[in-house]
Amino acid sequence: MTKREELRLLPWSGPDGKPCYLSTDDHDSYMSRLADNTESVQLGLAAELLEHARDVLGDSDSGPEELRLLAAGLTGALRDTLRVATSRGERLR
Repeated sequence: MTKREELRLLPWSGPDGKPCYLSTDDHDSYMSRLADNTESVQLGLAAELLEHARDVLGDSDSGPEELRLLAAGLTGALRDTLRVATSRGERLR
């Protein structure tokens, strides 16, 4: 059985919200590259959302609904970013 330390946390959850892991020695496998690309997209979207947040928060006319949508988007982006950071941190060990 593979030890948890040897598994890569993937940047997406399973259908029930539980973490997904990849077991491979091939860092250039299809699934490894898919995970790398997904992480890159997630981090790029988080950066774009952060720019949007600066605009919304700088606009005194932003209403409660716009702020609520922004908070929801930022929550998802933070979740994804933390998962990427955790995955990369575990692979540094």
